[in-house]
Amino acid sequence: MVSQNITEFLHSTLPKLNIAVVGDVMVDRYVFGDVSRISPEAPVPVNRVTNVKEVLGGAANVASNLANLECQVHLAGVAGDDEHWMMLKKLLIENRISIEGILQSKERSTTTKMRILGDRQQMLRLDFEEVKPVVNEEEVFFVNWLTKLCERGLDGLVVSDYGKGVCTPTLIAKLIAIAKTYNVPIIVDPKGKDWHKYEGATFITPNVKELSECVGYTVPNTNDDIVLAAHQIIDTYDIEYVVATRSAEGITVVNRAGNVWHSEATKQDVFDVSGAGDTVVASFITSIAGKLSMRAALFVSNAAAGIVVSKVGTYPIHRSELVTLCEQLQSRKIKTDALYSREEMVALVKKWQKNGDRVIFTNGCFDILHRGHVAYLQEAARLGDRFIIGVNTDASVKRLKGETRPIVSEKDRAYVLLALGCVDGVVLFEEDTPAELLEAIRPNVLVKGGDYKVEDVIGKEFVDTVEILPFVDGYSTTGIVERIATLVKEGKL
Repeated sequence: MVSQNITEFLHSTLPKLNIAVVGDVMVDRYVFGDVSRISPEAPVPVNRVTNVKEVLGGAANVASNLANLECQVHLAGVAGDDEHWMMLKKLLIENRISIEGILQSKERSTTTKMRILGDRQQMLRLDFEEVKPVVNEEEVFFVNWLTKLCERGLDGLVVSDYGKGVCTPTLIAKLIAIAKTYNVPIIVDPKGKDWHKYEGATFITPNVKELSECVGYTVPNTNDDIVLAAHQIIDTYDIEYVVATRSAEGITVVNRAGNVWHSEATKQDVFDVSGAGDTVVASFITSIAGKLSMRAALFVSNAAAGIVVSKVGTYPIHRSELVTLCEQLQSRKIKTDALYSREEMVALVKKWQKNGDRVIFTNGCFDILHRGHVAYLQEAARLGDRFIIGVNTDASVKRLKGETRPIVSEKDRAYVLLALGCVDGVVLFEEDTPAELLEAIRPNVLVKGGDYKVEDVIGKEFVDTVEILPFVDGYSTTGIVERIATLVKEGKL
């Protein structure tokens, strides 16, 4: 179902979305060249310039990502009356980005970052900028701009703060209040240590460094530490979700209700991380506006980030690229016959562990999959990097549950389990316990549901650790079967 929703989102929903971006707009200028000698004038490399390229940067790069995803994009910011503004204006028009929200002033300069690259490596950056907070009259302009957009129909608001003066506490408070009045989701790319000015936002997207600066200590890039820091942010500020971008570790989302989602990064060759955060912001807000689930939104955002880091320089994600990569990634997750043999699973687990993955295992009959099963499996999957399930064969279920079971055949049960997005593999076992299977495949973590004691868990000697998770009350296959039988007996079915 998630895959189908992603496909519909990428092909049909994206072009219909209206997204507003407010923040510090700028031009990113790249000077490419070859470096083969040292200057005789000073001990510095000589860069023989071969190409000069200008692209949208800062909040304008978020808008560029949205435009290349083919959304309807409305950008607000400030610019000067200078040659850099002419470059910025030309790029915005070429990208079909509305510039009605750009406030141009002779009293300002247009922020421009020039990067000097030699042989694909960044050698130097030159910044042309004037940090100047917007004043009350300018705030009125932006408030009127956003109000009109909301009245016409807006699907999402991005606040892209680069600390250049647009995102003042008073302006951001006003814009967030307007968006909330119209039930528009708000995502903030933050700057600085004090995030009180972002209070009321739906999502905030810090990287690990920004997260560390806000909580006041260096946050290790591990799941537990990121979640702990995110809860500190949520407890301190009126923000619903923390979306932590973690480079090679992917993205972690924590919300006020205590829910946690981890999504590993898409494995791509990394050439340049410039602008990757902007890509995540753009793809995430469109996914949320497009009504994708959180797990699906993270899947799309990680795929988008994986594309842009494989490029040199600031590069916006394109919808066609995202469609192609998502289709490839989704196809890799589907095994045609829905089952691994024991020998295939042993080899697969060894391969994953060699790559540093933590393999999680659980087992069961899973006859008539219900909500309790799914909640338990999703929680188990969050404990590691790969999640596999051992499923009792029909003969095994019959011995354990009685002659009338299973209701669903072993291959059908395996197929349904593998269709869950959190499951990486399913293997059948004939025995009444998974001990022999565990001895063969040797996963890292064995997960059991219910009121087990660790010392009583069968197969614990073949894993590094055992985790006991509670079942969701009120759900059981036996209960479903008994209810159906009762309804049939009463003539209601």
